[in-house]
Amino acid sequence: MSIVVEHDKRRKQILQKALDVFMEEGFEDTTFQKIADRCKITRTTLYLYFRNRQEIFNFSIKQFMSEVELDIMGVKEDPSLSCPEKIKKTLSLILNRLEENRLLLSVILDYLLSKKTDEQKTDAVSIIRGSLPDLKVRRRTIRLRHIMSTILIEGIKKGELRKIEVGPANDLFFSFIESAIFRLTVLKRESAAEIREAVNLAVNGFSL
Repeated sequence: MSIVVEHDKRRKQILQKALDVFMEEGFEDTTFQKIADRCKITRTTLYLYFRNRQEIFNFSIKQFMSEVELDIMGVKEDPSLSCPEKIKKTLSLILNRLEENRLLLSVILDYLLSKKTDEQKTDAVSIIRGSLPDLKVRRRTIRLRHIMSTILIEGIKKGELRKIEVGPANDLFFSFIESAIFRLTVLKRESAAEIREAVNLAVNGFSL
């Protein structure tokens, strides 16, 4: 196994164990040493992979967002799908990722609540709308909304969707994602099956 592959494998292992520590201790009480102890490595070794706990946290989120973006781009570029099908599949893939990453979502929510200020929204909605600790993640969130807008515009032009306002329609679809985050983190649901049904109803209502 190459050094690069081994390095990436170790990083992923560290990230998973770090999430366990964040979940058990909360962001504020999680230390670099606690993460190192959980990984059964020294702080010096941990510094070879990450500079501090914030970088570990940010990297976990960026990795999650990157995977979501790759999912969506694959759907957007699929010529075999109609635009209504693309919207349904896009949201379904996002919901799948949310279900698979319930632990990470819970840690993010804990972080936002611990960093609450008078000016900052810190509920589950903030997770998708961009109140995350890293600017690159915010930009990725904006790109996801742009991709969805592109699909909506394409569907309207092709006559596959009604002539709806793209902005409000996009907000509606992202509200489904926000609702799923709330259910998975705050209500501790195992799945977002009810949200999938709502998505299908909404898309069917927009379709021609």
